[in-house]
Amino acid sequence: MMTTGPLVKPSDKEVWRVGVLFSRSGLMAVTESEHFFGTALAIQEINQAGGILGREIEVVAYDPGSQPEVYRKLADRLLTDDGVSVIFGCSTSAERKAVLPAIERRNGLLWYPSLYEGFEYSPNVIYTGGAPNQNAFQLAEYIVRKHGPRIYLIGSDYIYPRESNRIMRDLVESYAGRVVGEQYVAMEASNTELAGALEAIRLAAPDVVFSTVVGHTAQRFYRLFATSGFDPKQLPIASLTMAEGEIREIGAEYCVGHLTAASYFGSIARDSNARFKAAFAAAYGPERPVSMWSAAAYAQVKLFAMALAQAGCLDTQRLVEAALGLSLDSPEGPIQLDADNNHLWVTPRIGRVRVDGSFDIVWESKSPIKPDPYLSVSPIGGRWLSEEAATV
Repeated sequence: MMTTGPLVKPSDKEVWRVGVLFSRSGLMAVTESEHFFGTALAIQEINQAGGILGREIEVVAYDPGSQPEVYRKLADRLLTDDGVSVIFGCSTSAERKAVLPAIERRNGLLWYPSLYEGFEYSPNVIYTGGAPNQNAFQLAEYIVRKHGPRIYLIGSDYIYPRESNRIMRDLVESYAGRVVGEQYVAMEASNTELAGALEAIRLAAPDVVFSTVVGHTAQRFYRLFATSGFDPKQLPIASLTMAEGEIREIGAEYCVGHLTAASYFGSIARDSNARFKAAFAAAYGPERPVSMWSAAAYAQVKLFAMALAQAGCLDTQRLVEAALGLSLDSPEGPIQLDADNNHLWVTPRIGRVRVDGSFDIVWESKSPIKPDPYLSVSPIGGRWLSEEAATV
């Protein structure tokens, strides 16, 4: 269920010790392994360049097996027995919620690289994934305008899908669309359960399926969707989480034409992304694709290194104060940690899966968007897309 040990070889020199808490096994193994690879690559680059203030990063890494209760236990272990105060970890909201009490009680700092449903702030968390106003808002307008008003919502049965679908329903209706069905399947749903879900979708006759099904279940859902005779040209699946690594696991032929909203795709044409992809291929082989998961994990470690160089210590308050406002030319482009809410400015994009398993970027924002996790400023029904910004 778990493995322990440093990502880098410990030495007798004074080091910066941090924790890494991503699952390499279980339901979320594909996406969280990508988080792990991005984290490891950034740490390797930092150490090879001499570390931070002359000290290398030493890592204690565990595999929680995609089980939130194990995340909780291992977070406590990192913060106590292992003497760690900074943790890079968690992918799902269930995992983040599981470790949050330990992080706050022991005044640790969690760097969280996954998009999530919003409506959370902790002074002990740096959120470097997208908030709903940076992905769901744009996707809702795009699917209603480009594909039709009838939207079907399906998700795994936990907090992120339910909260995301609540937001998506409001967004779809604000664009004069209509939710024609909503259902949830077990985190590890059987093929029989998924087949029943697909039959309900067929009967509802939507224009788009918005899916927040995650992990191995999402991979089987996409494959069954194709083998059940659904045509993405007529009925695409739109997602906030389906990325290149899972598409490879599913088989690109089953995914062509489906949509994902994210701030990063491997096909982004930027020098910073070309450098990241080259380094990733050199470390893990050219056959392993990059994704939003690896790119976000990589970028947040680089931001951490910048903050640590300024703070000069791992004290949580001093590290957070140093981090807020920092900017970086990341693989996706310019990002910045917002000084108001510990979230990241990112550039929203929408991609369509192509035959090789990568994405054509069919729309992107002209500039990074300020994170608004409580949706206190972002207008429901606001116009995010424009003919000038749309590439297709």
